[in-house]
Amino acid sequence: MSTPLDLIFEKTRAENRAALIAYIPAGFPSQSGCAKAIQALADAGVDAIEIGYPYSDPVMDGPTIQEAAEISLKGGTGAADVFAALKTASSAGVAAVVMTYWNPIEKYGVDAFAKSISDNGGSGVITPDLTIEESGRWLEATSKYAINPIYVVAPSTGDARLAQVTSKTGGFVYAASVMGVTGARTNVSVDASELVSRVKKTTQLPVSVGLGVSTREQAKQVAAYADGVIVGSAFIKLLLNAKNEQEGLDSISALAKELALGVREGR
Repeated sequence: MSTPLDLIFEKTRAENRAALIAYIPAGFPSQSGCAKAIQALADAGVDAIEIGYPYSDPVMDGPTIQEAAEISLKGGTGAADVFAALKTASSAGVAAVVMTYWNPIEKYGVDAFAKSISDNGGSGVITPDLTIEESGRWLEATSKYAINPIYVVAPSTGDARLAQVTSKTGGFVYAASVMGVTGARTNVSVDASELVSRVKKTTQLPVSVGLGVSTREQAKQVAAYADGVIVGSAFIKLLLNAKNEQEGLDSISALAKELALGVREGR
């Protein structure tokens, strides 16, 4: 069975462009503000949304996403809010996935977590700190509830390892474009295109590049070789720096429209 995520990539492939994927933590900038931000991003032309599960010890996240996660956690965000945000995104007509570290999945219950993703219209889960060797129970659960297990690869991942990881992945392969933590950068690493071409030798799955994109021009560059362009910190920064909620929503909407043009100009 195809998930909404699979259908998005079929659509973008037919349109000969990359998909635009936005990231926002659940409960940020507030519970109601998160729902409004999701709707604004969907209305502005984003193809898919990653809902971040705020976590107190985020090994992969840069300072911008950490700050947003702290605000969210202070607001009391928990699993129910993550699934509510997922439902908001899937109801807005975009493909929706959750990005989470493994600990919250285990705490919630592996099977129950996969079921809740499915029940709320989610297409899959990105698990940056879960290795394929430790994925037995998770892969059973994602298979049972027909959601995609999305794994992260990096420029340091060796070729043999890439093939092992992509063989277990569903939906798309998440290619981290640079070594290190997330965050908007002035230029997107050259390692990214090399990594994507290496990944494509191992799988037919779409490959999406995350970490660093913040402008239309960068989106265009990445869309030239990747199937999806993931943008998180750039949106979060606008929400953090906004004087009020409406200014934040207007800013992310304007950026999403620019990036949507960028992903269409890459080929």
